[in-house]
Amino acid sequence: MNHNHPFRRAGALILVAVAALAFTSACSDDSDAPAGNAAAAAAGGPEPKTLEGAKAAAQTVFDRFSGGDFGGAWEMYTAAGKAAISKADYVKLNEACSRKGLAIQLTSARMEGTDKAVVIAKQLVAAQSYTMVYEQNAWRLEPAKEGLALYAKGADKAIAIQKKAGTCANA
Repeated sequence: MNHNHPFRRAGALILVAVAALAFTSACSDDSDAPAGNAAAAAAGGPEPKTLEGAKAAAQTVFDRFSGGDFGGAWEMYTAAGKAAISKADYVKLNEACSRKGLAIQLTSARMEGTDKAVVIAKQLVAAQSYTMVYEQNAWRLEPAKEGLALYAKGADKAIAIQKKAGTCANA
């Protein structure tokens, strides 16, 4: 019996891609463009500081990431996330290692205090939790500590680490 079934391999790669989303972020881009809730952004006002606002922003960042708009996804990271890796390195890392084209769907969410929300997202069979933080009148994705540590190594080393670990989808 062959245990290297294509669906198992695809499932593992998808899990890696979802994990990579949590591990991706970059340095500061002085852009003041609002991101997240399209209606609030279009009106130029703050995003709603509600669970619905957090969910809308989370789905937007997931859509950008799965659509290959890594720069747009980076724009929606917290200040700490952006400080961990440059936008260029974030894009380079994800173009090299992330699987795009597979939709990431928000499955549940809850508030944790007034400025944080925990959202659960699923890509095929893999689910993962993410933290959204309300920062400068907008909901931002907070990278996981492991992601921040990976970003601190820079794109080239992060790509090499992911390839060695077998978590680089395009290796």
